[in-house]
Amino acid sequence: MLTGAGIRAVVWDIDDTIFDYTGANEAGALAHFAAEGLPATAAEVARWTALMREHYDRYLTGELAFAEQRRERVRAFLRDPGLPDGAAQEWFDRFSVHMRAAWRLYPDVLPALEALTPGYRHGLLSNSNLAHQDDKLRRLGVRDRFEMLLCSEELGHAKPAPEAFAAACEALGLPAGEVAYVGDQRITDAQAATAAGMCGIWLDRGESGTAAEVPPHRITTLTALPALLARLARLGG
Repeated sequence: MLTGAGIRAVVWDIDDTIFDYTGANEAGALAHFAAEGLPATAAEVARWTALMREHYDRYLTGELAFAEQRRERVRAFLRDPGLPDGAAQEWFDRFSVHMRAAWRLYPDVLPALEALTPGYRHGLLSNSNLAHQDDKLRRLGVRDRFEMLLCSEELGHAKPAPEAFAAACEALGLPAGEVAYVGDQRITDAQAATAAGMCGIWLDRGESGTAAEVPPHRITTLTALPALLARLARLGG
């Protein structure tokens, strides 16, 4: 059983941490564009992804509802600002069918969870919508491995706000110093969790960082997470 000194629970990000959102989005977009008779090119996928980030940020700030940011993304991609809600939603739903077909966990997720259970409790904190993420995790077969799932829409706070991380610790009934947070975003996940008093861990899957960057805890695969927590135990946290 692995335990870290002072760390009793791991809270996980979802998209691009345990779920390969980038891969599913790219594969789904290419298949959908081809089915719609649109150019199925890397450039068009990049444009779709950029629009996703733009309109998802508007959702996180409260400017748009979850469903509306999807429809706005479609209107912008099709360059049709007057596209009715129904038509925009139907277009996105057709894309979703292709994206769901490409849903995958990263291969390092289950081994890491196995190595860390039952030594640590597990929870999830995501900048998203609860129903959407709950459905995704159940379809991927891992929802029951996490005792709690919190999402920004229902919390009223999105990462990197400290209130989001505080809510996760409160849900676990643990002080921040006894909870690690692992996510793929250096600033939004790891640095923000560290600032909130947690043990922030940056999952740098693209190996884009350097040892000099903060926060100090950086891994490039979840396979390294059990060893990191074991090292923290030896060092005293």
